[in-house]
Amino acid sequence: MAGLNRVLPAALPAVLALLVGACGQSQPQPEVLHFWAEGVEAEVLAQLLPEFERTHPDVRVEVQQLAWTAAHEKLLTAVAGDATPDLCQLGNTWIPELVALHALEPLQARVSTSPLIASNDYFPGVWQPNVLDGVLYGVPWYVDTRLVFYRSDLLRQAGYAGPADNWADWLRQMQAIKQLVGKDRYAVLLPLNQFEPLQVLALEQPESMLRDGNRYGNFRSASFRRALAFYHSLFQQSLAPVLTETQVSNVWNEFGRGYFSFYVSGPWNIAEFRRRLAPGQQGSWMTAPMPGPDGPGVSSAGGSSLVIFERSRHKASAFAVIEYLSQPAVQQRFHELTGDLPPRRSSWQSGVIANDPYTRAFRTQLEHLRAFPQLPEWEQIMQAMRMMGERVARGEQTEAEATDKLDAEVDAMLAKRRWLLSRKAQT
Repeated sequence: MAGLNRVLPAALPAVLALLVGACGQSQPQPEVLHFWAEGVEAEVLAQLLPEFERTHPDVRVEVQQLAWTAAHEKLLTAVAGDATPDLCQLGNTWIPELVALHALEPLQARVSTSPLIASNDYFPGVWQPNVLDGVLYGVPWYVDTRLVFYRSDLLRQAGYAGPADNWADWLRQMQAIKQLVGKDRYAVLLPLNQFEPLQVLALEQPESMLRDGNRYGNFRSASFRRALAFYHSLFQQSLAPVLTETQVSNVWNEFGRGYFSFYVSGPWNIAEFRRRLAPGQQGSWMTAPMPGPDGPGVSSAGGSSLVIFERSRHKASAFAVIEYLSQPAVQQRFHELTGDLPPRRSSWQSGVIANDPYTRAFRTQLEHLRAFPQLPEWEQIMQAMRMMGERVARGEQTEAEATDKLDAEVDAMLAKRRWLLSRKAQT
């Protein structure tokens, strides 16, 4: 008995350790969500998600940052290899492609019963790209659109109190600025390696860039030729330099020194111009909505949405993350951290964004957006349009030759789409 008493105290620590370990193993483990995001947005999630995890202690969100240049390929590889995350930041132009691959979870049923997401609070042009064939696949996270950054001081020197809202008046303003700044400077920068300026001019037209249910190109239409003619005229009159953006040493410095006075760009450049222009120039620039052919114009509805992958085993928790990131207060904080524009009207009613003079034009523009055709080939089509626009700007092709050739190229890109649609019609 005495020997037993000597053994028990020695064995007690090991016994207690086993008991503690057993208790620890019985505790439920948190549900782990895998969230893929790109660029700076992935970085700021580290500052936003702790509050979500505090209110959802049974959920842990692991964010993987993807480079924008590699994200598209990685997503397609993940779909093919059955290795998709639970949720993802997805560019609007990529949604149709992943829907075609049956990779995304429809969200309409969850959204319609959510107390935190009100679809009628979103700008219609931002919500629309997430709906394909009447089915909702994404919830807008932030919106990216294009409008005009301009040198307000040079515009006043040219004799104009404010920016134009239509093409004819805008052209006259650019001509006046060109006369003011001389032959070695220009009125507007339209980089030939960017398709967005020409895309916006085309979206402002009554006819779509595709026809017959997005089966064929429609670039020979009177609408697109009107947009192309206006775009071309800016190079013909030396109002815009025949350059790519990579040939401009520093866009912000050149804007500051008056090399150009108008620049069609997106919301990220608000922070860049604030940071890069000299303090004395901070009152010399402003933003304005896009001028249209005959009055205030529309612009493109870009940006990113939040989606859930069909193969996720944690869809309810993944949607809870989407709900959290969709709250106006969280979207306001997100804007402060990134400069990205909120897709909900209520998110603009207070906070820093409500009093920022440079975002006012964006707020106006968001009520006047037009979505591009929703099909997987759209980015490829826009790159072909960009190359066509560059050939016209450089005088290598006439407008008629270029649009005829572009229609033929686009028709070839859409051949598989026509075949699939014909088979679908037969079944």
